[in-house]
Amino acid sequence: MSTAEEKPDELAGTEQPFVAHLVELRDRLIKALYGLVIAVILLAIWPGASQLIDWLAIPIRNHMPPGTKQLIATGVFSPFFIPLKVLMMAAVLLALPWLFYQAWAFIAPGLYSHEKRFALPLIIFGSLLAYSGIAFVQFFVLDRMFGFIQQFTPETVAATPDIASYVETLLGLYLAFGLAFQVPIVVILLVKVGLVSIDKLKSFRSYFIVLSFIIAAVITPPDVVSQLALAIPMCLLYEVGIWASVLFLKKTGAAEEKTSG
Repeated sequence: MSTAEEKPDELAGTEQPFVAHLVELRDRLIKALYGLVIAVILLAIWPGASQLIDWLAIPIRNHMPPGTKQLIATGVFSPFFIPLKVLMMAAVLLALPWLFYQAWAFIAPGLYSHEKRFALPLIIFGSLLAYSGIAFVQFFVLDRMFGFIQQFTPETVAATPDIASYVETLLGLYLAFGLAFQVPIVVILLVKVGLVSIDKLKSFRSYFIVLSFIIAAVITPPDVVSQLALAIPMCLLYEVGIWASVLFLKKTGAAEEKTSG
Protein backbone atom coordinates (compact mmCIF):
# COMPACT_ATOMS: atom_id res chain seq x y z
CA MET A 1 0.00 0.00 0.00
CA SER A 2 1.40 3.39 -0.99
CA THR A 3 2.30 5.74 1.85
CA ALA A 4 1.81 8.83 -0.29
CA GLU A 5 -1.62 9.52 -1.67
CA GLU A 6 -1.54 10.28 -5.38
CA LYS A 7 -3.00 13.64 -6.36
CA PRO A 8 -5.94 13.30 -8.78
CA ASP A 9 -5.49 14.48 -12.34
CA GLU A 10 -6.95 17.98 -12.60
CA LEU A 11 -8.04 17.30 -16.19
CA ALA A 12 -9.93 14.12 -15.29
CA GLY A 13 -13.56 14.34 -16.34
CA THR A 14 -13.05 17.39 -18.53
CA GLU A 15 -13.00 15.48 -21.83
CA GLN A 16 -15.46 16.74 -24.42
CA PRO A 17 -16.95 14.92 -27.40
CA PHE A 18 -15.58 15.58 -30.87
CA VAL A 19 -18.62 17.65 -31.88
CA ALA A 20 -18.09 19.95 -28.90
CA HIS A 21 -14.51 20.55 -30.05
CA LEU A 22 -15.76 21.45 -33.53
CA VAL A 23 -18.29 23.89 -32.07
CA GLU A 24 -15.59 25.48 -29.94
CA LEU A 25 -13.27 25.73 -32.94
CA ARG A 26 -16.03 27.37 -34.98
CA ASP A 27 -16.72 29.92 -32.23
CA ARG A 28 -13.02 30.78 -31.93
CA LEU A 29 -12.68 31.19 -35.70
CA ILE A 30 -15.72 33.48 -35.78
CA LYS A 31 -14.30 35.61 -32.96
CA ALA A 32 -10.96 35.77 -34.75
CA LEU A 33 -12.74 36.86 -37.93
CA TYR A 34 -14.62 39.57 -36.01
CA GLY A 35 -11.34 40.91 -34.69
CA LEU A 36 -9.86 40.92 -38.19
CA VAL A 37 -12.88 42.75 -39.62
CA ILE A 38 -12.68 45.39 -36.88
CA ALA A 39 -8.97 45.87 -37.64
CA VAL A 40 -9.75 46.31 -41.35
CA ILE A 41 -12.42 48.92 -40.61
CA LEU A 42 -10.17 50.85 -38.23
CA LEU A 43 -7.27 50.91 -40.69
CA ALA A 44 -9.58 51.84 -43.58
CA ILE A 45 -10.76 54.86 -41.57
CA TRP A 46 -7.23 55.81 -40.49
CA PRO A 47 -4.67 55.98 -41.93
CA GLY A 48 -6.28 54.41 -45.02
CA ALA A 49 -4.91 52.06 -47.65
CA SER A 50 -3.25 54.81 -49.71
CA GLN A 51 -1.36 56.17 -46.73
CA LEU A 52 -0.25 52.67 -45.78
CA ILE A 53 1.20 52.14 -49.26
CA ASP A 54 2.95 55.52 -49.14
CA TRP A 55 4.51 54.55 -45.82
CA LEU A 56 5.58 51.10 -47.05
CA ALA A 57 7.12 52.64 -50.18
CA ILE A 58 9.41 55.02 -48.25
CA PRO A 59 12.45 52.67 -48.23
CA ILE A 60 12.50 52.12 -51.98
CA ARG A 61 11.56 55.71 -52.88
CA ASN A 62 14.56 56.95 -50.93
CA HIS A 63 16.81 55.14 -53.41
CA MET A 64 14.98 55.98 -56.64
CA PRO A 65 16.53 58.56 -59.00
CA PRO A 66 15.28 62.16 -58.70
CA GLY A 67 12.12 62.74 -60.66
CA THR A 68 11.06 59.08 -60.49
CA LYS A 69 9.68 58.84 -56.96
CA GLN A 70 6.52 56.95 -57.94
CA LEU A 71 5.99 53.23 -58.31
CA ILE A 72 4.12 52.03 -61.37
CA ALA A 73 1.10 49.73 -61.72
CA THR A 74 1.38 47.52 -64.77
CA GLY A 75 -1.71 45.44 -64.03
CA VAL A 76 -5.17 46.67 -64.99
CA PHE A 77 -6.62 45.93 -61.54
CA SER A 78 -3.45 46.60 -59.52
CA PRO A 79 -4.59 50.08 -58.37
CA PHE A 80 -7.59 48.38 -56.71
CA PHE A 81 -6.27 45.04 -55.50
CA ILE A 82 -2.86 46.14 -54.19
CA PRO A 83 -4.25 48.69 -51.66
CA LEU A 84 -6.77 46.04 -50.58
CA LYS A 85 -3.99 43.49 -50.10
CA VAL A 86 -1.93 45.99 -48.10
CA LEU A 87 -4.95 46.81 -45.96
CA MET A 88 -5.56 43.12 -45.21
CA MET A 89 -1.88 42.58 -44.43
CA ALA A 90 -1.88 45.49 -41.97
CA ALA A 91 -5.13 44.25 -40.41
CA VAL A 92 -3.64 40.79 -39.77
CA LEU A 93 -0.63 42.40 -38.09
CA LEU A 94 -2.83 44.66 -35.98
CA ALA A 95 -5.07 41.78 -34.90
CA LEU A 96 -2.20 39.32 -34.38
CA PRO A 97 -2.38 39.26 -30.55
CA TRP A 98 -6.14 38.70 -30.72
CA LEU A 99 -5.69 35.86 -33.24
CA PHE A 100 -3.04 34.24 -31.05
CA TYR A 101 -5.29 34.62 -28.01
CA GLN A 102 -8.14 32.81 -29.76
CA ALA A 103 -5.76 29.96 -30.61
CA TRP A 104 -4.62 29.83 -26.99
CA ALA A 105 -8.20 29.92 -25.68
CA PHE A 106 -9.04 26.92 -27.87
CA ILE A 107 -6.24 24.73 -26.54
CA ALA A 108 -6.24 26.07 -22.95
CA PRO A 109 -8.94 23.64 -21.61
CA GLY A 110 -6.61 20.74 -22.44
CA LEU A 111 -3.67 22.17 -20.51
CA TYR A 112 -2.70 21.74 -16.88
CA SER A 113 -2.65 24.81 -14.67
CA HIS A 114 1.15 25.10 -14.74
CA GLU A 115 1.08 24.73 -18.55
CA LYS A 116 -1.53 27.49 -18.86
CA ARG A 117 0.65 29.71 -16.71
CA PHE A 118 3.45 29.59 -19.27
CA ALA A 119 1.53 29.11 -22.52
CA LEU A 120 0.16 32.66 -22.50
CA PRO A 121 3.59 34.31 -21.94
CA LEU A 122 4.93 32.26 -24.86
CA ILE A 123 2.11 33.56 -27.08
CA ILE A 124 2.81 37.15 -26.03
CA PHE A 125 6.55 36.61 -26.53
CA GLY A 126 5.89 35.11 -29.96
CA SER A 127 3.75 38.10 -30.97
CA LEU A 128 6.46 40.53 -29.88
CA LEU A 129 9.08 38.55 -31.81
CA ALA A 130 6.92 38.61 -34.95
CA TYR A 131 6.44 42.38 -34.65
CA SER A 132 10.18 42.78 -34.05
CA GLY A 133 11.00 40.81 -37.20
CA ILE A 134 8.63 42.89 -39.33
CA ALA A 135 9.89 46.17 -37.85
CA PHE A 136 13.45 45.01 -38.50
CA VAL A 137 12.56 44.53 -42.17
CA GLN A 138 10.83 47.89 -42.54
CA PHE A 139 13.29 50.09 -40.68
CA PHE A 140 16.62 48.36 -41.29
CA VAL A 141 16.69 45.71 -44.01
CA LEU A 142 14.81 47.44 -46.83
CA ASP A 143 16.82 50.66 -46.79
CA ARG A 144 20.15 48.82 -46.91
CA MET A 145 18.92 46.24 -49.40
CA PHE A 146 17.70 48.83 -51.91
CA GLY A 147 20.82 50.93 -51.36
CA PHE A 148 22.95 47.89 -52.19
CA ILE A 149 20.90 47.04 -55.29
CA GLN A 150 20.93 50.64 -56.51
CA GLN A 151 24.73 50.54 -56.69
CA PHE A 152 24.48 48.00 -59.51
CA THR A 153 21.76 49.82 -61.48
CA PRO A 154 23.15 51.35 -64.70
CA GLU A 155 22.49 55.04 -65.28
CA THR A 156 20.69 54.18 -68.52
CA VAL A 157 18.14 52.06 -66.63
CA ALA A 158 15.11 53.82 -65.04
CA ALA A 159 14.43 52.12 -61.71
CA THR A 160 10.63 52.32 -61.54
CA PRO A 161 9.46 49.13 -59.81
CA ASP A 162 5.96 47.74 -60.17
CA ILE A 163 3.83 48.21 -57.04
CA ALA A 164 2.53 44.63 -57.21
CA SER A 165 6.06 43.21 -57.33
CA TYR A 166 7.15 45.50 -54.51
CA VAL A 167 4.27 44.49 -52.23
CA GLU A 168 4.86 40.80 -52.97
CA THR A 169 8.52 41.26 -52.01
CA LEU A 170 7.49 42.98 -48.78
CA LEU A 171 5.04 40.23 -47.90
CA GLY A 172 7.70 37.59 -48.51
CA LEU A 173 10.23 39.42 -46.33
CA TYR A 174 7.70 40.10 -43.57
CA LEU A 175 6.73 36.43 -43.49
CA ALA A 176 10.34 35.21 -43.63
CA PHE A 177 11.56 37.46 -40.83
CA GLY A 178 8.40 37.06 -38.75
CA LEU A 179 8.85 33.28 -38.80
CA ALA A 180 12.63 33.39 -38.40
CA PHE A 181 12.29 35.51 -35.29
CA GLN A 182 10.29 32.67 -33.71
CA VAL A 183 13.49 30.67 -33.20
CA PRO A 184 13.48 31.18 -29.40
CA ILE A 185 9.89 29.89 -29.19
CA VAL A 186 10.75 26.79 -31.23
CA VAL A 187 13.82 26.11 -29.08
CA ILE A 188 11.84 26.47 -25.86
CA LEU A 189 9.10 24.11 -27.08
CA LEU A 190 11.61 21.51 -28.26
CA VAL A 191 13.24 21.53 -24.84
CA LYS A 192 9.92 21.55 -23.01
CA VAL A 193 8.54 18.47 -24.77
CA GLY A 194 11.83 16.65 -24.27
CA LEU A 195 12.90 16.29 -27.90
CA VAL A 196 16.27 17.93 -27.25
CA SER A 197 18.33 18.88 -24.22
CA ILE A 198 20.17 22.08 -23.44
CA ASP A 199 23.51 20.34 -23.95
CA LYS A 200 22.47 19.10 -27.39
CA LEU A 201 21.36 22.61 -28.35
CA LYS A 202 24.74 23.97 -27.35
CA SER A 203 26.59 21.28 -29.30
CA PHE A 204 24.37 21.96 -32.34
CA ARG A 205 25.31 25.66 -32.29
CA SER A 206 27.87 25.52 -35.10
CA TYR A 207 25.53 23.49 -37.32
CA PHE A 208 22.72 25.96 -36.73
CA ILE A 209 24.92 28.83 -37.91
CA VAL A 210 25.45 27.04 -41.23
CA LEU A 211 21.74 26.16 -41.38
CA SER A 212 20.78 29.80 -40.77
CA PHE A 213 22.82 31.00 -43.74
CA ILE A 214 21.36 28.27 -45.94
CA ILE A 215 17.80 29.22 -44.94
CA ALA A 216 18.55 32.90 -45.48
CA ALA A 217 19.95 32.19 -48.96
CA VAL A 218 16.82 30.24 -49.92
CA ILE A 219 14.00 32.46 -48.61
CA THR A 220 15.40 35.97 -49.09
CA PRO A 221 16.02 37.95 -52.31
CA PRO A 222 19.34 37.18 -54.05
CA ASP A 223 21.32 39.95 -52.37
CA VAL A 224 23.91 39.59 -49.64
CA VAL A 225 22.41 42.33 -47.45
CA SER A 226 19.04 40.69 -46.82
CA GLN A 227 20.67 37.28 -46.42
CA LEU A 228 23.06 38.53 -43.74
CA ALA A 229 20.25 40.52 -42.13
CA LEU A 230 18.27 37.30 -41.67
CA ALA A 231 21.04 34.83 -40.85
CA ILE A 232 22.79 36.88 -38.16
CA PRO A 233 19.63 37.59 -36.09
CA MET A 234 18.66 33.91 -36.34
CA CYS A 235 22.01 32.93 -34.81
CA LEU A 236 21.59 35.48 -32.04
CA LEU A 237 17.99 34.39 -31.39
CA TYR A 238 19.18 30.78 -31.16
CA GLU A 239 21.35 31.83 -28.23
CA VAL A 240 18.39 33.69 -26.74
CA GLY A 241 16.35 30.50 -27.09
CA ILE A 242 18.95 28.46 -25.21
CA TRP A 243 19.10 31.01 -22.40
CA ALA A 244 15.30 31.26 -22.26
CA SER A 245 14.97 27.47 -22.21
CA VAL A 246 17.17 27.22 -19.12
CA LEU A 247 15.08 29.86 -17.37
CA PHE A 248 11.85 28.30 -18.60
CA LEU A 249 12.75 24.83 -17.35
CA LYS A 250 13.65 26.19 -13.93
CA LYS A 251 10.31 27.97 -13.56
CA THR A 252 8.18 25.17 -14.99
CA GLY A 253 10.04 22.64 -12.87
CA ALA A 254 9.34 24.66 -9.76
CA ALA A 255 5.68 25.03 -10.76
CA GLU A 256 5.31 21.28 -11.33
CA GLU A 257 6.85 20.55 -7.92
CA LYS A 258 4.34 22.87 -6.27
CA THR A 259 1.49 21.24 -8.19
CA SER A 260 2.52 17.71 -7.23
CA GLY A 261 3.48 18.67 -3.67
